[in-house]
Amino acid sequence: MTAQPTSDAELAGQPAAYWTGVAYEALIAYTRAQQAEKGYTQPQFWLLRNLSRNDISPDGQGMTLAALQAAMSSYIRAEDNLEAEAEALLERGWLTRDAQHRFWLTDAGEQARVDLARNAPAIRAALHRGIDDADYVTTVKVLQQLIRNTGKPIT
Repeated sequence: MTAQPTSDAELAGQPAAYWTGVAYEALIAYTRAQQAEKGYTQPQFWLLRNLSRNDISPDGQGMTLAALQAAMSSYIRAEDNLEAEAEALLERGWLTRDAQHRFWLTDAGEQARVDLARNAPAIRAALHRGIDDADYVTTVKVLQQLIRNTGKPIT
């Protein structure tokens, strides 16, 4: 059975929450599959980024697992096991752990963060294929307005 084309009027009546949910799941699955092909996970990359003074960390200081979970609370997924991901990075020599159970980024971990970040433009390009920047900007602005309409501030 072939799907019938949906008119603009029909699209306008469809629920944004449905489409944003479908998009979120598809985009995350694609991104994670691309990262897995390169030998790392999205949570591993986030751990490296959150511990790097050259990226998200304001000071490059070590962080406990609880502090890392709190720092990533707005984007970590329920199925992500940061403890297991951190253990994998310890085994690779990209992190160390001190006596206070804080994780620290090693020089090799910082180099890995830089190397892994080089994958992001290709992932973005694949996801944005066929979408011009003006349409993308319009989409983001519409999503931001939908969020504002719920009473939640844009952060």
